[in-house]
Amino acid sequence: MKPIGLVAGSGKIVGQVLNEAKAQGKEVFVVALKGHAQEEFLPEGIPCVWIRPGEAAKGFDALHKAGVEQLCFIGAVRRPSLAELRPDWRAAKFFAKVGVSFLGDDDLLKCVLKEMEAEGFQVVGVHEVLPSLLAKEKIYTKKKPSKEDWISIEKGMKVAKSLGALDVGQAVVVQNDLILAVEGIEGTDALIQRSKALHRKGKGGILVKACKPQQERRMDLPTIGERTLLNMKEAGLRGVAVEAGSSLIADEAETVKLADKLGLFVAGYVFKG
Repeated sequence: MKPIGLVAGSGKIVGQVLNEAKAQGKEVFVVALKGHAQEEFLPEGIPCVWIRPGEAAKGFDALHKAGVEQLCFIGAVRRPSLAELRPDWRAAKFFAKVGVSFLGDDDLLKCVLKEMEAEGFQVVGVHEVLPSLLAKEKIYTKKKPSKEDWISIEKGMKVAKSLGALDVGQAVVVQNDLILAVEGIEGTDALIQRSKALHRKGKGGILVKACKPQQERRMDLPTIGERTLLNMKEAGLRGVAVEAGSSLIADEAETVKLADKLGLFVAGYVFKG
C-alpha cells in the first residue's frame, strides 16, 4: 500500500489524524510546514520532512520519493507574505503563473490544488480520511443555547455566509442579535480576542463559523478545538455554533469535555439559507 501524504499545518487536529491513520494501519508520509506545524503533534515513528512553505521543489521531491499518490492537507496555515515564503524556483514558477498577489484565499487554494494535481497527486479532504471530524447537527454540551441564542446563531450564519461569498472570512461574533465582529485575514483566534473589546452589557456573545459557499472542501474547512474554547472563555463568549456537515471539531471528546468544564455550549447547526 502506498503511503498517504499529509501536509501538516498547526493544531491538535494534526496529531489526531496522524494517530488515527496509524491506528488503522495506514502508511503515512508527513510534510511539516515550518512556522506552522508543531512537533508535539507529530507522533514518533512517522516519516517526516520539514520545509518552508516556499520550498515547493523540496516538498514535491520528498513526496515523490516516498511513493505518495494521495495527498491531504491538515491543520491551520496562515497566509504568509512573499518575503516570509522566500520561494524556491518551483514556488516562484507557480506564483508567476497565477499572479498570487491578486488572488483571494479561495482562488489561491484552488490554484494550489490544481498544481498538486498537475504533479500527479490526488488531493483528498481531511474529512474523507477521518469522517468523524465533521460536526453533526446536535448540541454537544450540557449547556444549551436559548431561544434567543438560536435567533442570534441564525443571523450569524447568514452574515458568515455573505462574508464567505466575498472570500472575506468564515466566522463572526454575535451578541444579542448584534454582529460585534467579523473575521478577516487575521483568523478566528484574533477575531475572538478583538471581540472582547467590543463586548456589550448583558449575556456574552456567540462565535459562529460557517463554510464559504464556494469553499474548496478538500482544504480549509472551518475548524474549532480546545484552543478556540479557551480563547472564547477569556474573551467572555458563551458558546459556539458551527455549520453541521461542513465544519470540523478537533478531538471532539476532549473539546466537549473542556466546553462543559468552562460552561460553554457547542452546537452543530444546519444552515438552510
